[in-house]
Amino acid sequence: MSIRRDWLLLILLLVSTASVFSQAASSTESRQGNQLFVGYSFFSNSFNGHASATSHTPLNGWEASFTHPLSGALRLKFDESGYYGTSLSSPQHPLFFLGGVEYVRPLGKASFFLEGLGGYGHLNSDWWGGEGPATTSSFTAVGGGGIDTRMSARLAFRVQADLQYANFTIPTNDQIHSLPNYFARISAGPVFRF
Repeated sequence: MSIRRDWLLLILLLVSTASVFSQAASSTESRQGNQLFVGYSFFSNSFNGHASATSHTPLNGWEASFTHPLSGALRLKFDESGYYGTSLSSPQHPLFFLGGVEYVRPLGKASFFLEGLGGYGHLNSDWWGGEGPATTSSFTAVGGGGIDTRMSARLAFRVQADLQYANFTIPTNDQIHSLPNYFARISAGPVFRF
């Protein structure tokens, strides 16, 4: 039931964001065609870095996204990211598949953007290092933004920061508390415009 509520809240957020920003002023740059971003991504914490553990190991990985113009400054966005690392001797290999909207506001050679995304997260089955089956799938949501600095007509450099929610759980265990649900992700790389 909680996942349904999360989906409903995400849909309401996306619809309200779209309606508020659909009347915003647009420019030639925000109406450009499609964009493809591929870059390095840093994830702030591993998934088994709970309160009773001394490990809060960050993960390194990649992010790729595709955006398509909708209306004015709004863009439809599809985002995929993957991370790799080890925490408490357990491998951490999450993959996230997200979709949502992006609002773009150009200013000189730069374009600032805000995004709201929701989707699916998958984590390897041995991520927590304990006995019993842990969840390997979760609803995930991302909110954040960044800046694209134009390098040429078809190329820009992006830096972005997001707050990501994911809820992977382990079997009931009175010994383990406060598994992380909120993560920071920071990404940087080239944006190809076509």
